[in-house]
Amino acid sequence: MDLATADATAQAEFVRSGQASPLELVDAAIERIERINPSLNAVIHERFDKARAEARAPLPDGPFRGVPFLIKDLVCQTEGDPYHCGAEFLKRLGYVADHDTYLAEKFRAAGFVFVGRTNTPEFGSTITTEPLAYGPCRNPWNLGHSTGGSSGGSASAVAAGLTPAAHANDGGGSIRIPASECGLVGLKPTRARVSQGPDTGEAWMGATVEGSVSRTVRDTAAILDAIAGFMPGDPYPAPHQARPYADEVGVDPGRLKVGFYAGPSYPGVPVDAECVTAVEGAAKLLASLGHRVEGARPDALCDPDFQGRFVGIVAAASAADLDHWGEVIGRPITSDDVEPGNWRFAEMGRALSANEYLGHVGWMHSYQRRMASWWADDGFDVLVTPTVALPPPPIGYLSDPEHGMTRLVQMLQYTAQFNVTGQPAVSLPLHWTPDGLPVGVQFVAAFGREALLVRLAAQLEQAAPWAARRPPVHA
Repeated sequence: MDLATADATAQAEFVRSGQASPLELVDAAIERIERINPSLNAVIHERFDKARAEARAPLPDGPFRGVPFLIKDLVCQTEGDPYHCGAEFLKRLGYVADHDTYLAEKFRAAGFVFVGRTNTPEFGSTITTEPLAYGPCRNPWNLGHSTGGSSGGSASAVAAGLTPAAHANDGGGSIRIPASECGLVGLKPTRARVSQGPDTGEAWMGATVEGSVSRTVRDTAAILDAIAGFMPGDPYPAPHQARPYADEVGVDPGRLKVGFYAGPSYPGVPVDAECVTAVEGAAKLLASLGHRVEGARPDALCDPDFQGRFVGIVAAASAADLDHWGEVIGRPITSDDVEPGNWRFAEMGRALSANEYLGHVGWMHSYQRRMASWWADDGFDVLVTPTVALPPPPIGYLSDPEHGMTRLVQMLQYTAQFNVTGQPAVSLPLHWTPDGLPVGVQFVAAFGREALLVRLAAQLEQAAPWAARRPPVHA
């Protein structure tokens, strides 16, 4: 019984069968965190005493009863625990959450035991986890490289075997990108599949969504089952879920019509050859499994106006977020409180007029329809792209004050589009570079069709297994 390599489903079965107690699982996870985390800086808030007490007490009889779990330190508040969102001013204040979010309640009801909270960039605003408040999180495949972001702490911890799965969220790629860079499964669910209440109805024009990172498709599917569902007061529901996603694992997806594209999404912006190779390899694998595969993509994917419109929406939200935190702490947030990039972002948002902001929203609504037509009218089931346009870059590459923004634009070519459209998308670890860095491949389905992605992901997992592959830094 190797708890460092067993997935969450297996660990839950150990508890159900009496092979291990919840306390034994939690103690083992704490030992792994204490031993390995100093090399990674993935877990920034330990919750060890509380976790042990909860493991000793009666736990909800959920599907993951007694399984240790980590919560990203962004969006998912847990009552009585630090909640800093990667921000130095909240760290200085020692800010502590005064309630559980609905999501935290659902994780608890599933039986998970929270052993800590994970590192994230300040307010989740970039795709590398290097906050000034807590320092860089390191990739267990190569400690000199980024984990991706903004769920980088969660991805690093799971890849290194600290816990079998962890909470993650995604507003422009923040589940899929860390999954790609750390060799994990990262599914971004359909918009509104998971409630963001009670504090939030929607954020970033509905682009943000909650989920997890894990090593196996069955864990990802079963965790989504545990947290999905409409909550009272949510602004809108996701399409009906016909049956549990866990039941889709192992189901034949049928012969799918698949388009693949590995070219640039923005004119003149390069794509690394390893990322192209990853997509081409996935296309060949899909064809060998009997799917109809062709080089094709929605025209809207490469619309040059998308990036600026998306930045405008996120910048306005960033300005509103800083105003919110000013109300929470009882004084205005200043440029001394936040990292320079986030301050510039908020200033950009404040400069937008109401008409300009609504113009961005209207443009995005039209964009969603243009994108959806590829699936609805052209008859495609799945689009395959790189998850990001570069393998995991070195620490400091994206946080460089002079070149970081240009480099970020190069990397972030394929994910944010599907936050705006609300479509489900999953990154799967199907390729490694010659020097051992993981490169994920993204699979996108039509709105509401997570079940199809789970079926296809499970088929690919069986054809090209990845869960037994271990990084050099592993518990």
